Amino acid sequence: MKSKSSLAIFGGPKSVTKDPGDMFTWPIITKEDENAVLEVLRRGAMSNLDVTLQFEKEFAAWQGRRYALAHNTGTASLEAAMFGCKVGIGDEIICPAATYWASCLACYSLGATVVFADIDPDTQCIDPSDIEPRISPRTKAIVVVHYMGYPVDMDRIMRIARKHKIKVIEDVSHGQGGVYKGRKLGTIGDVAGISLMSGKSLAIGEGGMLVTNDLEIYERALAWGHYERFGNKIKTKYLRPLAGLPLGGHKYRMHQLSSAVGRGQLRHFDQRCGEIRRAMNFFWDLLEGVPGIRAHRPPKNSNSHMGGWFAPHGLYRPQELNGLSVTRFAEAIRAEGVSCIPGMLRPLHLHPLFNTADIYGHGKPTRIANAARDLRQPPGSLPASEASQGLLYSIPWFKHYRPEIIRQYAMAFRKVAENYRELLKGDKGDPANLGLWSASRH
Repeated sequence: MKSKSSLAIFGGPKSVTKDPGDMFTWPIITKEDENAVLEVLRRGAMSNLDVTLQFEKEFAAWQGRRYALAHNTGTASLEAAMFGCKVGIGDEIICPAATYWASCLACYSLGATVVFADIDPDTQCIDPSDIEPRISPRTKAIVVVHYMGYPVDMDRIMRIARKHKIKVIEDVSHGQGGVYKGRKLGTIGDVAGISLMSGKSLAIGEGGMLVTNDLEIYERALAWGHYERFGNKIKTKYLRPLAGLPLGGHKYRMHQLSSAVGRGQLRHFDQRCGEIRRAMNFFWDLLEGVPGIRAHRPPKNSNSHMGGWFAPHGLYRPQELNGLSVTRFAEAIRAEGVSCIPGMLRPLHLHPLFNTADIYGHGKPTRIANAARDLRQPPGSLPASEASQGLLYSIPWFKHYRPEIIRQYAMAFRKVAENYRELLKGDKGDPANLGLWSASRH
């Protein structure tokens, strides 16, 4: 299968020539979705609860949890999960540095702070071996992120959490429907927050979902931002005298247009994601053994999978390509007719927001305003997270299994990797600012 063609970046023919059609169109919106939204609009029920309550019921059943609570954003669902776990003034949470800011930043509004842990270079998820050294008497929760859909090593993390009697919050915003050793992501920790915004694999427009089996966590989340549901039916005794108004002063309910879309998307989600997985795995199977590139996916026969493969990336091994930078590699891939961007999200511990910013006027950086110690982590403190930008590149996110099209895209990566020597001469290396602080490109 080795290509004899010269690289397109030097004037050779492009690998991708076929029109992909709707291969990358997402979400898939049908008349069923449109009619559901119109029904809500026509009866003026955008801010009602009936559709949302039904969506919650269906989502809880699909997820396999007792409780599901719909939020206006995934960020709000993660904040509610933290409040549900009693994260408060002076507390600490542990979170991977390689993630979107919403995984951890809500702790600031609760008076808490974050300690970042390093990642495993192969999974790009939090490294369980780097968690326990970061636990202190103030640690209240571990936030795990199934980054780019890859299931976190939950067995090891749950053992650590139970040993130290701290909560585990799963951020499933990248991994809706994913599975870890036969268990659905979001059902292993104490509570999960899940983004459902339009860029995700379960895309409803804008929204989030909190899921848990813990009644107290669920009712604290209700109390935090769902005033219309925080009433006399609350069973948690210490919350009852406070019923009637939201404890956080927030209004976090889901808009019913999103709820209506969500119900339709959920009905077809497993089937659609099954096709995505078939397409993505076919792509990587075509590239097995190609030097310099590795699939970012769970091992075969592990009984784990990546749900809808949100923001898929490949692992880059420059040492196998004489040190060719990922920037130059991605440039050559783009010339072949494939969108390919080097890097992913920059590690959060290096951002000013976690080092110098005084958000609330404490007179000191917010990161340490309520902390018992200086928790800031300078460059060099999380080596795997800091190195990750030069070891990742985006790949196509196929939504349909169409082998004839997928083969062309796979050939582009194979062609560039197998002809890498032609690229070494013009390689200027990776820029210092490789990667992004926001996932907006996805």
